[in-house]
Amino acid sequence: MSAGETHPRILLVTGSTRGGSTNTAALRSVADPGGRAVTELFEGLADLPAFNPDDDRDPLPASVEALRCQMGSAAGVLFCSPEYAGALPGSFKNLLDWMVGGGGLYGKPVAWINVAGPGRAAAADQSLAVVLGYLGAEVVEAACRHVVVPRDAVGADGLIRDEALRADLAEAMRAFVDHIASGSDALDPGRSP
Repeated sequence: MSAGETHPRILLVTGSTRGGSTNTAALRSVADPGGRAVTELFEGLADLPAFNPDDDRDPLPASVEALRCQMGSAAGVLFCSPEYAGALPGSFKNLLDWMVGGGGLYGKPVAWINVAGPGRAAAADQSLAVVLGYLGAEVVEAACRHVVVPRDAVGADGLIRDEALRADLAEAMRAFVDHIASGSDALDPGRSP
């Protein structure tokens, strides 16, 4: 957290560009019990150019600069991605490729939520874990969850209506915020518990 900030900012990153995505709905519906964090949904996935190492230098494309700024300034990042053709969707992998050179995820707490039906998207989770390992991110296993979100659970407003599902998402966020808060306490010994 930056000086004077009372609540950590958690960036929510969907791996889907699809309208009506259950992944995006899950992130829009995630809530922090007790209001101990501020969440922000990253909405620039479709705006990122295809990654090219030759372009990973100043001046960066504006959309890449915005991505790196948002990732770098967040206290933690919560991902939710579908699986496409047995792996991470190309647009989402492209986002992660742009983060390699920036270093913005190194040592940063991250977690993910998987909203696919039983037996689906395990390959996406495995791929994401591998890529986050290369980026040096700190995966908070206690906050990673599989919460099945059927399409009919999403209302016209793009939010999940089912209270049980919302409670499962809130539990994931609680575990994530707890972890981030414990790390902040460790870094700031003068902070009262």
